[in-house]
Amino acid sequence: MLIIIGISNHNAAMTRNLDIALLRTFLAVADRASMTAAGNALHLTQSAVSQQVARLEQAFGKPLFFRDRRGLRLTPAGERLLGKARRLLSLNDEIWADMTTRRVEGPVRLGVPFDLAGAFIAPILKSYAQAFPQVEISLVCASSPDLARALANGEIDLALVEEPVGASTGECLVVERLVWVGAKGGQAYLKTPLPVSMVAETCAFRPAVLAALRDQGREWRTVFENGSIDATTATVTTDLAVTTWLAFTVPQHLDILPVEAGLPPLPSFAINLRMPERDAAPATAELARHIREGLARTRLAA
Repeated sequence: MLIIIGISNHNAAMTRNLDIALLRTFLAVADRASMTAAGNALHLTQSAVSQQVARLEQAFGKPLFFRDRRGLRLTPAGERLLGKARRLLSLNDEIWADMTTRRVEGPVRLGVPFDLAGAFIAPILKSYAQAFPQVEISLVCASSPDLARALANGEIDLALVEEPVGASTGECLVVERLVWVGAKGGQAYLKTPLPVSMVAETCAFRPAVLAALRDQGREWRTVFENGSIDATTATVTTDLAVTTWLAFTVPQHLDILPVEAGLPPLPSFAINLRMPERDAAPATAELARHIREGLARTRLAA
């Protein structure tokens, strides 16, 4: 009897192992505040994501999320888990890469939309270049439809593509609001026809923006569509036009125009990571990992 009790106590005190897959799902939901968006990123159904979160909550004996009007939010327990889970997952991926991948070197060509090519992508590329100095990075800036075509033609190795929320061949990294942007204290939004600067005629936002204006019956005119984010920023800063950008990319010296401005509501857009269907080279796979982690840090800081 003493021996049996001793074995029972020993088993009760044994350390339990965390399921890395469940932690990966937890982080995907925490970063996106949505089980649907997390499922798109992980190539899982919303039901599968919900079940995995439930398993983790059952293991810990406490809820990790609660829902409010903005989506899913972390509970105090979820907040405590977040940083530790991120470090554990990063170490897991680092060990896996170190033990299984080939030397990371050679060229890699990244396609990025104009509005993501500045402050957002720069720290990611800097971190990647420091981690893998043997890799030669080429950055290609274009509109999302043009980047999708370049990837299909083998002209780039991976791309960030802005697309309407829904079915996509890529990995959904985040879903963000598309917003109207104007100069601080500006009056351009009051003009008729509405002066609009869309960076490029092939801009991914253009069809949705023009459809919203048509539905509202608002007249508009093009101010600039020549493929330069700097020129578009200048036209908006000087109050010559308004534009539309994802909310987290709006520069601090410009304003997100409120509902009271009278402009039509715009849909949300997804930032999708696209890679060729064939096996990616180590340099490409590592850059994709840096992009995922960099975007997660950006969203947490916002």
